[in-house]
Amino acid sequence: MRKQRTLKKKIKASGIGLHSGKKVEITLEPAAENSGITFYREDKDSEIKLSYDNVVDTRLATTIGDGNVSIKTVEHLLSTLFGLKVDNIYIRLSSEEVPIMDGSGAPWVYLIKTAGIVEQNAYKHSIIIKKPVKIKENGKFVALIPAKNFEIGYSINFDNKVIQKQKMNIEVDEFSFVKEISKARTFGFLKDIEYLQNNNLALGGSLDNAIVVDEYGIINEDPLRYEDEFVRHKILDAIGDLSVLGLDIKGKYIAYKSGHDLNNKLLRKLMSDKSAYEIVKNPLKELKVGSLIWSPVATK
Repeated sequence: MRKQRTLKKKIKASGIGLHSGKKVEITLEPAAENSGITFYREDKDSEIKLSYDNVVDTRLATTIGDGNVSIKTVEHLLSTLFGLKVDNIYIRLSSEEVPIMDGSGAPWVYLIKTAGIVEQNAYKHSIIIKKPVKIKENGKFVALIPAKNFEIGYSINFDNKVIQKQKMNIEVDEFSFVKEISKARTFGFLKDIEYLQNNNLALGGSLDNAIVVDEYGIINEDPLRYEDEFVRHKILDAIGDLSVLGLDIKGKYIAYKSGHDLNNKLLRKLMSDKSAYEIVKNPLKELKVGSLIWSPVATK
């Protein structure tokens, strides 16, 4: 078990919302231990506390809300906060959507490391997956199963000669996140852009913040950052989607063609079954789960 962490100082940035197309100012601020992640819409004077049951929309992005106010496309920033183990933070936004930046987590890594990270006194709580939780839906599959550390196994399969089948297995820690996952950009298909924009989606999308693919190849002049950048970006998204639990995860996430919707359904199914998990709060004891010995132990 580790200590909680926050930023050393606040830092500001600006950008464009991927779906709204609106310019947005964002400020990341240190927050007190045990406060978690809170978003604040300055234009609406409204706070939204991050949690899995505050996810209100999962169409092409993860949107959180409180019934009256919402914030779109939170997953890349959340993924980076989880990857860098920043637990307590206050996020101010001037508009409705987190800026897309370059479509990856890399700009967020730079901003957070520029602000600096400081350890706090309280321990970070963890969730231990005690038994498999699975969902199969429309040819897609997603699961959380017991594992000693946080691992991901992800497979995609697109009817496109550029992407085709890709898969990756990775144990996620701060080093592997920054090196192997953070730089992977979001992607989309040229044939879908007109439809999306006619439905008020991807209004801020461009070759500067997404990989655009047609039937012949990649339209972007810049090359891929990883040979299998597409599956790595899906992992980036998944980390962000799972991070809404607000807990370190001891378990393996397995996915085939999953997305934001299925990821949130998985969390809701997990949290509805108290026999499937244990929340770890006490660093002085240990918990035995199956054949594995965990330290510390959960306290209910």
